[in-house]
Amino acid sequence: RGKMDEGKAYSPGGVFAHLEMLEARACEAATKKEETERQEEKLARLKARVEELRLQRDELQAKVDLQQKRQLGKEGVASAPAQPSAQAVLEWKIKSVEAMLQVFYLTGISGKLTKLGVCFCISTAYEGTYLDSYYLDLLTKPEVQIHRHSVPIFIPLGQIAKKYLQTDIRRFLSVLSDHLNAYAGRRYQADQLQEHFSDQIEGTLQRNSLCNLLVFNYNVSSKRKTFLFNVRLLYGDLCCSLPTEVVISCTPDAPASLAEMAAAHSDLFRRVALHKAFRSFSSAEENMD
Repeated sequence: RGKMDEGKAYSPGGVFAHLEMLEARACEAATKKEETERQEEKLARLKARVEELRLQRDELQAKVDLQQKRQLGKEGVASAPAQPSAQAVLEWKIKSVEAMLQVFYLTGISGKLTKLGVCFCISTAYEGTYLDSYYLDLLTKPEVQIHRHSVPIFIPLGQIAKKYLQTDIRRFLSVLSDHLNAYAGRRYQADQLQEHFSDQIEGTLQRNSLCNLLVFNYNVSSKRKTFLFNVRLLYGDLCCSLPTEVVISCTPDAPASLAEMAAAHSDLFRRVALHKAFRSFSSAEENMD
């Protein structure tokens, strides 16, 4: 019986079944990790919301206290002036701005007051790896406007500013951060692919400045022969680091069985990071060998 089981394990059907099981496990692990990261991001947003609500509570409490002081002053119960001093108002405004900056810090955005306004720093990361930081210097008088920045020219900063800057600065920074993090994530995946899987890539990986279009060729093995897959990845959602469209084509002399492999690869490209998908391919080939 042991020999029979061993024969099944090393038969073509058994090998493919084992590979399918390994790929399923890899996909499951990747899905779990993505879910964990989403939960961590959600927690960060909730913490930011808590800080924002606390700030609003403090503002409301200050208004209530001021109103009570005025009321007491009118009734002659208190002899102290109801109006707070200019210094007290200034200190309250500074504390309010500092609290707002702390809210942003919890979501990867930090800032500091300047003589003319506020300078924000948006830090980007992908899967726990710190990548780049971008700076945005805002003027606050007579109206909020962008003074200078280090945001790449291909990020639609003007469109985002036109939509949110004057009405909701929190939303403006959040949307801009989403764009920058997604771009950094796409670029990081392409860099990882070139760095760690250059032996599988045939030719040069082509990408545009925004890294929302990637085109490349890579080798696949079938029946002890090597064939070429041509891949086109389109990232239609600029706030996402995974492709919305995947097109894979193969050389004309490729066997029909490679169509199933291309479909499996296409599905994996849509669900996990590019370099992780290739790591899964490499593990499958090693197990087959």
